[in-house]
Amino acid sequence: MSLEVLKERIQIKNARQELINKAASAVDSPLRALLRRFGVVKGVAVGDRVKSWDALATVNFIEQEVAKDDPILDIGCYASEVIVALHKVGYSHLVGIDLNPNLQEMPHRDSIRYEISDFMHTNFADASFHAITSISVIEHGFDGPALLKEISRLLKPSGYFIASFDYWPEKIDTSRIKIFGMDWKIFSKDEIVNFINEASGYGLFPVGEMEYGAKDKVMDCAGKQYTFAWMVLEKRALG
Repeated sequence: MSLEVLKERIQIKNARQELINKAASAVDSPLRALLRRFGVVKGVAVGDRVKSWDALATVNFIEQEVAKDDPILDIGCYASEVIVALHKVGYSHLVGIDLNPNLQEMPHRDSIRYEISDFMHTNFADASFHAITSISVIEHGFDGPALLKEISRLLKPSGYFIASFDYWPEKIDTSRIKIFGMDWKIFSKDEIVNFINEASGYGLFPVGEMEYGAKDKVMDCAGKQYTFAWMVLEKRALG
């Protein structure tokens, strides 16, 4: 499947349990969250339970398609669970990039390379990564051409771009809302179709079926109700 949509809230609970079962969960337990609240536990609070479904989908896909020593980049990685979860299941060549100046407080700094930089304009060499992950990132300050150009440049041939994002099949207007100081987009079906068509010009193509249908609006943020979608594109040679 190249595009899936979160249909029901129960899928979030089930995904969290599966992450726990496979020792990949990086979200604080209730006790650890309490200790963090009182300052006993330091560092970045990684992950968000509401993002369990897309975190699990990403880890599962990478475990099926990417070798444990292949290089993987997580963009917008500050507080991201995916890069930590991949470390926990045995991936050894992980890089995270984000503009947040507190990035160096992320866990496993001895094993994961963190770079404070703009993921739209990186200093990594061409074809540096076998997979690039992006969990709830591209909808903030969305710039399709800049994103696709850099993703295509950074991926090795047959590499994967794996992203989740806010979604609802019909357009939801967020034009007057800022989140993290940036424009916010809840992608519609038409916008995703256009994005995928645009991606083909950069050598990025879906790897399976596209399922655009939605059921429940599991999220309520800034007065808007929507769900999440998860997508995989593969880097292929043009022509």
